[in-house]
Amino acid sequence: MIVIDSLTVRFGGVTPINDMNLTMTAGSNGLIGPNGAGKTTFFNVLSGFVRPAEGTVTVFGDELLPMADFKRVRWGVRRTFQTEQAIADLTVYENVLLIEEHSGRKSSTRRADVIEAVEFVGLGNQIGRAVGTLGAAERRLVEVARAIVGHPRLVLLDEPAAGLPEDETEKLGEIIKQIPDRTGAMVVLVDHDMELVSATCDEVAVLDFGSVIASGKTQAVLADPLVMRAYLGDDERVQA
Repeated sequence: MIVIDSLTVRFGGVTPINDMNLTMTAGSNGLIGPNGAGKTTFFNVLSGFVRPAEGTVTVFGDELLPMADFKRVRWGVRRTFQTEQAIADLTVYENVLLIEEHSGRKSSTRRADVIEAVEFVGLGNQIGRAVGTLGAAERRLVEVARAIVGHPRLVLLDEPAAGLPEDETEKLGEIIKQIPDRTGAMVVLVDHDMELVSATCDEVAVLDFGSVIASGKTQAVLADPLVMRAYLGDDERVQA
């Protein structure tokens, strides 16, 4: 369970997250909203890249924000980014190993952990290839493997399917759906592809102007008129 209480982030005169209150209980959770709603800022807070002005975040009963960023990795926070982070000249195995080495796991389990993560995303036959020689969809799978290696507790996926064709997005969705059962981790998915969110997330929350405007079961939230107005940007929303 993730409990966010009164979370506020300020950058000078800008407040990208404004008194965010939310509880996530499902294995897979969507976090959606228009561009600039505060979704990536929220991930940066959880990862330790941004220090909030106010608020707390409790995950599985542990207060996350007082932890140093490297301790969060050892605790079990993993994430992907909108831009690929894998090193093109290194192999798939080496790229995933880089993350596992910082997980705090015993060195005796590293090889097995890496192979398990790579095989889980379907790249077992590509494990020795340089990432730079892979196609776009395969490189995205490397990013997911890096996010689930070493028994994570919280996996943050920031637009993992951006730019992928529909068939590759569906394959990625099938993998994302399995993460909670296969790893025991909670997943928070940020994506603009509502079909992907619907297919992978039991619950979803919607951010708009840094505040939660709706949360709950995915289909009910996506049908909420307030959510649709937030995405359409109609006159009523602009005037609110």
